[in-house]
Amino acid sequence: DPQQLELATSGKRRLRRFIVIDEVVDELYGSKVRQYFEENNVQHKILALRTTEETKSMDLVLNILQEVQSFSIDRRTEPIIAIGGGVCLDIVGLAASLYRRRTPYIRVPTTLLSYVDASVGAKNGVNFLQCKNKLGGYTPPVASFLDRSFIQSIPRRHISNGLGEILKMALMKHKGLFDLLKSHGKYLLDTKFQSYSGSANHGDAALQTTRIAIETMLEELAPNLWEDDLDRLVDFGHLISPELEMRVLPSLMHGEAVNIDMAFMTYVAHARGLITADEKEQIIQCMRGLELPVWHGGCSWPLIKTALRERLKHSGGQPRMPLPTGLGVAEIFNDTSEETLERAYKLWVRD
Repeated sequence: DPQQLELATSGKRRLRRFIVIDEVVDELYGSKVRQYFEENNVQHKILALRTTEETKSMDLVLNILQEVQSFSIDRRTEPIIAIGGGVCLDIVGLAASLYRRRTPYIRVPTTLLSYVDASVGAKNGVNFLQCKNKLGGYTPPVASFLDRSFIQSIPRRHISNGLGEILKMALMKHKGLFDLLKSHGKYLLDTKFQSYSGSANHGDAALQTTRIAIETMLEELAPNLWEDDLDRLVDFGHLISPELEMRVLPSLMHGEAVNIDMAFMTYVAHARGLITADEKEQIIQCMRGLELPVWHGGCSWPLIKTALRERLKHSGGQPRMPLPTGLGVAEIFNDTSEETLERAYKLWVRD
């Protein structure tokens, strides 16, 4: 930005930045972040917060905004920076969109899930009345800065959690990505998505996997950024999972709940004759290889029916159910009968 460059180099005014960082990330990287701003002579305020699904509320947004007001920023030239996982990025995005009607913000994702999912698109929000992301808006960031070195410090389960959203894009849109996950899933978990020279057997699986996942996500989101079209393949795994995730907090992470939803919907696709028994088995075994749960006791038949009723309320009276029609290909369906869903559910529970 020429205006920013002029400010930074003219010495007329010292650059200022307000940063919200997840408290766990702050413990690991906070000193480096502070050192960066100090060495570049940037006046800064770093607000470290506990950002989890349980704290993802309007109260936390208002806390952030009080601190922003106290620090005082120029909304034209001083973007708020969010450093953390998806919850942190969502909360800060909503806070920025509200402050003086719209203040620019930058996303710096630090988990695999936020790297391939929350970093992309325009949505932000908070939970409300035990409902996931019930309050929010569509305000894209001015930039997302992607750095996979953050991922090396997160626990293995969190990496598996992120692989759930990557698998979603593979099943909906990209067989090559599905094959990568089948072949290199354990390697990606073991190496925490870091790139190493001398890993010839795997190529740069981490770079390929994340790049394809983000590109396919962008292909889906960019033409429909404000969700004017409710037929969205990226909703795969998100029909039942919001209800399940909020009902069993904190036992399931977001990507795990999404995967349980995808596992059930894989059985639905098979029950409808859209995929073969072999394809169903390949998908379930891939999920297991990525160390993702394929079933949860909390995902009862009554919960599924409740979740699908909620879905109808927010999708124009149609279920708009994305289902795989093969490996890496999918369509949206509105005609899945309750009898088919129940039959798929019984098979899923049996297996």
